[in-house]
Formats: sequence, structure tokens, C-alpha cells
Amino acid sequence: MGTQHDGLHAEHIQSALTGHAAAQSALVASWGRSMRLYGLNPEEKAPPNVLTDRELREARDRLGSLVATAQGTLDRLYSAVGGAGCCVLLADKDGVPVDRRGYEGDNTTFYKIGLWTGVVWSEESEGTNGIGTSLAEQRPLTIHRDQHFRSKNTALSCTVAPIFDHRGRLMAAIDVSSARSDLTEDFVKLIAVAVVDAARRVEAENFRRAFPKARIVVAQGRDNAINEKAVNALIAVDEDDLVVGASRSARHLFALTDESLASPLPAANLLGQDTDAERGFAAAERSVIQRVLRNAGGNVSVAATMMGMSRATLHRKLKRLGLN
Repeated sequence: MGTQHDGLHAEHIQSALTGHAAAQSALVASWGRSMRLYGLNPEEKAPPNVLTDRELREARDRLGSLVATAQGTLDRLYSAVGGAGCCVLLADKDGVPVDRRGYEGDNTTFYKIGLWTGVVWSEESEGTNGIGTSLAEQRPLTIHRDQHFRSKNTALSCTVAPIFDHRGRLMAAIDVSSARSDLTEDFVKLIAVAVVDAARRVEAENFRRAFPKARIVVAQGRDNAINEKAVNALIAVDEDDLVVGASRSARHLFALTDESLASPLPAANLLGQDTDAERGFAAAERSVIQRVLRNAGGNVSVAATMMGMSRATLHRKLKRLGLN
């Protein structure tokens, strides 16, 4: 990449920052952060910031079980895009890739560019780029070639989706990057769909692992924050039918916070189901009695003993609940 291109790219960014687009474009807003907030220079060719082996291990450790949880999803994603000269990265919330998939023949190219584990791709470090800007804005996006802030990164096309933990906090991101000049816009759109789907899969699996004893309910509705159908709106419900956890999408959908989830919250109330206390109690009682009767092989005397009541009391309950 020649100096002439570098100069033109820097001029283009400077022009955009002083023009009308600055107030409307999310991309130009990111360029503005890169230049004004972080004091970066588009033409600077300084090598990327790389973590030591120890720092990289610590970054992986901070992600806990997520790295293992994501393995299958990353493998499937790479099998879909690797043949087109793309690499797949799992980065932490600080923009550091901690896991990677790539074709051996492309490794030298990607290593020189810095698309490698341990290289810091935060927006503060590299300016506008797929990983860093997706994390900064907490949304899926593609930064395509000249949309990058630094001239040295303009050969790249990077599509990224953030991953949120079981409490709705930013945790990581999945990135698919390519340095091929023949990457078409249509293929980039297909990559974007695959990357978002992969991030949602990892999020959902991580949520389930966080609540191993709970029943996981998929809630339906529209997320007013983004005016779209809620996706991955997951609710964790305990054996008492109380909500013990909610994914980020579910928190937006039902206006839930850590504070509101700290108090007992019936799942039926949250999901707009029947909240009549008397009928709810009767349904619960009916369910328990049927379960005990099954375990007792239909023997009423045995079932009554198991529930600590007399045979006559159980018969009255059976009659009241319409259970023969």
C-alpha cells in the first residue's frame, strides 16, 4: 500500500469529520473517536500492540468456560467461510483475539497484518476496525476496507458480532476477516448473517451452562430498544417457577435488571400467563398429586403416606380436583 493511498485515505477521513456526514454516520463517529478521543493518526504505521504469552493466557482465563463453549460453533463457522480465504477469531471484550481458525496457506499474510491471537484490536489501539468498533458500539457490524481508520488496515474486510454473558454484559466477539481483494459485497452479507448466528449460538449455550438446573424458556416479543423481534430472549426458571436469570435480549424485552431479578419473580407473571393465584395453586396441587400417584403406582394409601396426609384427606382432594 503506497504513501499516495495513505495520504488520500487520511484526507478522506479528515474531510468526512468536517462535513455534514459527521452528525449522521456511525462510521464517521467512530473515525472521530479514533482521531479526537484516542489521538490516533490514520497514516501511522506503528506495529500493533501484542500481549505477552502470559497476558494472553490471563485473557483466556478471564473468559472462563466461554472459550470451550464456543469451540463447536467456531469450527462450523470456519468450515463455512474458510474456503473463501477468511479467518475466524474469538476476541475478548478488550478486543484481543484468544482463539483463531485459519487456512495454513494464509497464516503468513494474516500474521503480518495482525489478525492473530494476542494482538490488541480495540478501537482505542487500532482506530475504527471490525472487532474494536463492534465492541465499542455493542452491535454487529462490518468494517470494509477503506472504512478502517488506519491506512495499513484498509486491505481488510472484517465482520463482527458481540457476545453478551448470562447477565447481559459485554463479554466477547466473533470476527470473520478477509484480506482478499475479490471479496464481493453479497458474500460479505452472507458472512454477516453467519457471524450473528454464531454469536447467538454461543450466547445461548453459555446462558444454559450458567443455569444448569433451571428450565430455559424462550420468550417472544419485540425489543423496543431496537424495534425488532427479540432474539435470544432467554429466561431461566427454577423448580418453583421463579425467574432466576435473563439474557440481554430478555432484559431489554421485559425491562429487567440485576436488582429486579434479585427478588422472587414468578415466570407466569413475566410471560403474561395465567396469574390467578387460586387457579395457579390448584394447578400446582393437581400436578404434584398426579406425580405422586404415578410414583405410588396408583395406590391412594401409599400416595397419601408419601405426602404426609390421611387417605380420607387425599380422597377429598382427588374429588375436588376432579381426579379419579
